[in-house]
This record gives sequence, structure tokens and C-alpha cells, in this order.
Amino acid sequence: MTNIILCGGNGTRLWPISRSLMPKQFVKLFDDKSLFQLTVDRNAKVCKNEFIISNTEQYFLALDQLEELGRKDSKYLLEPVGRNTAPAIALACLALDPQEIVLVTPSDHLIKDEKEYQKVLAQAKELAQDDNLVTFGITPSFAETGFGYIEADGLSVKAFHEKPDFETATSYLKAGNYYWNSGMFCFKAGVFLDELKKYSPNIYETSKEALNNRPKDNLIRIKHDDMIKIDEDSIDYAVMEKSSKVKVIPSNIGWSDLGSFDALYDELPKDENNNTINKNHISIDSKNNLIYGKERKIATVDVEDLIVVDSGDALLISKKGSSQKVKKVVAEIRKDTQLHNIHLTAHRPWGTYTILEDNPHYKIKRIVVAVGKRLSLQKHYHRNEHWIVVSGTATVTVEDKTFLLRANESTYIKMGDIHRLSNEGKIPVVMIEAQIGDYLGEDDIVRIEDDFQRV
Repeated sequence: MTNIILCGGNGTRLWPISRSLMPKQFVKLFDDKSLFQLTVDRNAKVCKNEFIISNTEQYFLALDQLEELGRKDSKYLLEPVGRNTAPAIALACLALDPQEIVLVTPSDHLIKDEKEYQKVLAQAKELAQDDNLVTFGITPSFAETGFGYIEADGLSVKAFHEKPDFETATSYLKAGNYYWNSGMFCFKAGVFLDELKKYSPNIYETSKEALNNRPKDNLIRIKHDDMIKIDEDSIDYAVMEKSSKVKVIPSNIGWSDLGSFDALYDELPKDENNNTINKNHISIDSKNNLIYGKERKIATVDVEDLIVVDSGDALLISKKGSSQKVKKVVAEIRKDTQLHNIHLTAHRPWGTYTILEDNPHYKIKRIVVAVGKRLSLQKHYHRNEHWIVVSGTATVTVEDKTFLLRANESTYIKMGDIHRLSNEGKIPVVMIEAQIGDYLGEDDIVRIEDDFQRV
């Protein structure tokens, strides 16, 4: 069985912890592991392989976090633009043996009862072997209005229902045969594709064409123009709501999609006053608060039922019960900043950079280049750069000259000069970069040569 892991998401519901370039599945929230890593660990107990579906930026995050788990043989498919779950799953299934049973899971869900989880997976696998399309219905614990519901008759699906209002959700809870739609599935790759071809033939044909047109290398990278041709649709609309082969397994597995800070508060460990545990938090007569922050001290006095999230470059304060409105905050932020998109520390294919200071005419960064990695060969039209190495040995190329920079040595990159930095040593290169110019945006990079070719 292969675990298809869907890594989509734009990082809006848990902002400012989560951003577009660091969505919640890659943030290490539990015991220094991310939800993505927990997903891989959990499903590796029953699946032989994982097949990661992501965009280019998330590919590097997934690659790094899988290496931390010691997993190096994973399969990857990169989408240049998201087209929802039906195309993503179709592309993955087209790349597999039609008889392969796949377990499709989001990468950002928490499952606490792994013993029960393995039981329902065994049941799902058995049903999938009989050519059924299996979905997992979460046994509801309250009248949730933020989830879709599955109406069941035993293991058969009577209907899928959109997110209800509170009165309708309450009636679903009382009826006892309605389940939260988990977004997890199990089936043979070929059976799913046959049903997709039957009910959404355009998605099937354009996905097949896109996969056939991909560059022929180990990493499956779909071309942008091919991806755009595929209709955007969810697996529920494209197949599950139309097929007669769908089965649902009631699943009481301690599941949460962590779709809000209120949901996150429920899952984090707490102190004697029901504040989430945080070594940077000083609490004076405060209780029932979610406090998140890793850099600065956070002091609360005589407050309760608050959400306080400090990410270094942004501060969120909300009443508990109102955190679903964070999406409205992100909509405002998109208008004039990049705070929805990137953290102070950004992860790149070669390592990380952290913005230490950002002003209109200069920017200071801390750059860490991993062993054996290098930045793209590039130039800038609007800025000069000063590099100071503080640890390790950097191999620097500027125009036609290549030289070494050691700790406490520096160099100057003039505007327009073609340059590159490589780490050919045995420890990470850490350097301070000072950018000076009239425009310091990350898009002022002209790449001459890049180790990872973009599509």
C-alpha cells in the first residue's frame, strides 16, 4: 500500500505561525515534529511507500523533514499550481500500478488513537481489495459547522452534505448516522481512475496528458501549461458523490484537522491554569489562554480565554472562539505586505535565510548554507551586497573569479555582477549579508544557472 500525502494549503487559518511558504503541516507543533512528519510516521507502519504531492516550495520542506526521519526513497510529484484534490490524486494514481492500493491522506491532520486508526485502515484495505472507493467518516463529538458530512447506511454512503448551519449540524449529531468528512480515502489506483474517467472524463484525460508531457526524470514535475488545462475540482465532487462504489468506515480515531487556534489549543499540553505550556510565558493570574512564541518573553496579567501568538514579525491577539476570523486578517495583510507569505526565516533548497533588519534602503540577513549546497548563479539590478562569513568556509564566485571566504572574512558584490556562493566544506556556512539599494525585493534575482530547474 502506498500513502499519497497531499501537501497543499496556503497557511491562512493558523497565521502568523503558518504562512504560504511554511504552511501548518511543516510547523513543528508537537514534540519537535511537524504534522507532516507525524503523518509519515503514522502511515509508514502500514504503507510501504509514501508519494508526496506538493508544490515546488513545499518539496524542499518535505525533503528536509523526511531526511530528519531517515526516509530517503520517497516519491514526489510537484504541481506548479494547485487544482484541488481530484487532479492531484489522479496524477499520483496515473504514476502507479493500477492494482496498487493507495491511502490518500492530508498532511496536516492530527490522529491521536493510532491503535484504532490501524484497525480502520485494515478494514479499509480489505474493502479496497474488493474494488470499493473507501472514505473515512469521523465520529462527530459535537455539532461542527465547519466540516462537510457523510450520511451513512451501515458502510454504504447515502449522501455527502455541505457544511451545515448549527441547527442542521445538531440534527446530524442526534441522528447518529452522520460523520465528519475527513478527506482521507483508500482504493486501488486503477479503480479510482476508472471512476474518474466515467464521471469526470476531462480531468482524467488532461491529467493523463499532463503526466505524459512531464520531463523524464526521477522527480515528477508537471508543466505549468499542462496543469492549467486540468479542471479544478475536489475528489468529492469529481468522483465520490457520483460513484456507486463508495463505502464509508466510521472512525473514532482521535482526529482533528487543526483548522483553527481554538482546535490547536485543545490539543496542546497545558499548565495548572489551563494555559498552553510555553517557557517564554510569564503568567500572573491568567488562565485558559493559548500562548505561542519562541523568541520574546510574553507576559500576561489577569487575562483569560485569549489567543496570543507571537511569530517575531507579527502578533495576533484574539478571543478564544473567534479564531476562525484569522482568515479575514490575512485578507487584509495581503493588500500591502508579504506577511501572509513568508516568515522572518525562509527555507530554501540550499538552507535558510533570516531577516535581521529590513529598511527601505538596506536589509540585513543571516544566511545558512547547508553542506554540499550552493545558491543559484545570479545577479541583481537594484542592489549591492556585502557578505561576511561568521562560520565555515564559503566558495565564492564573482564574475570570472573564484575564491574562499573563511570566518571573519568578507567580500563585496557589486550591482550587476554575476555571483554564487557554495559550501564545499564539512560544516554549514553561516554568513551575514547586507543588501543596499533602492529596491530590495526577493524578485530582484536574475538566475543564470539553478540547481533546481523550475517548470
